[in-house]
Amino acid sequence: MQRYPRGEVVLVLDCADLDRAADFWSTVLGYRRAGAATSTIYRSLIPENGHGPELLLQKVPEASNEKNRVHLDLRSPDLDAEVQRVVGAGATPVTGDPIDEGGWRWHVLADPDGNEFCVLQPPAAHWSDILPPADGPPSA
Repeated sequence: MQRYPRGEVVLVLDCADLDRAADFWSTVLGYRRAGAATSTIYRSLIPENGHGPELLLQKVPEASNEKNRVHLDLRSPDLDAEVQRVVGAGATPVTGDPIDEGGWRWHVLADPDGNEFCVLQPPAAHWSDILPPADGPPSA
């Protein structure tokens, strides 16, 4: 679980079909379902390694029809490979060509419920700025 000084950070994502959303986001993030699926409204996904925020899927009756005010960014050292992997898991591309800004390149995609998220490739220096030198960038 991802903690902050007063508790835990949990990201809540609206969806229409809990199992479909759980399958998609588990595949994309490498998360697993937590607990028994006893609720018809919620599914909890947690990181396999225990590091990172919980993703709580919340079933809602209305469809997403506007741009999300909050969204997920998935940063990768290989934009094309990661976009291809995520599309293979069920995402829909929103942008045709990558957006390029200040050395950062990204695509906007949508999950099976229409929730938009981005897959980004930071400049190479980004990885050395945030990770200890021995770790290097995450593998693609």
